[in-house]
Amino acid sequence: QVQLVESGGGLVQAGGSLRLSCAASGLTFSNYAMGWFRQAPEKEREFVATIRWSDSDTYYADSVRGRFTISRDNGKNTVYLQMNTLKPEDTAVYYCAARTSVAVSTRKDQYRHWGQGTQVTVSS
Repeated sequence: QVQLVESGGGLVQAGGSLRLSCAASGLTFSNYAMGWFRQAPEKEREFVATIRWSDSDTYYADSVRGRFTISRDNGKNTVYLQMNTLKPEDTAVYYCAARTSVAVSTRKDQYRHWGQGTQVTVSS
């Protein structure tokens, strides 16, 4: 059974940083592209970042490019999202997702497995 468990969320002031982690189990991690999505209250879940299995290909939403960095450690079955220069509009529940393909995608319907999410709140 595939499990994705996010951690690292919390409350931070604008301009601060957080590092999210997502530990995966029940899958051959290196065979999956991984993604981060987020969902703010009363908004649809939106793409944040994605990374190819080999860590050589990453893609970001325009709203986070230059501030967020996605990375992965295939030896630890973990994907990370380093978030810097956080803004109040980054406030959301952040979800980790796994795609049954090595290629990246920005579409949430392309991801088969999802974590439960971790709350990130950025105060102004």
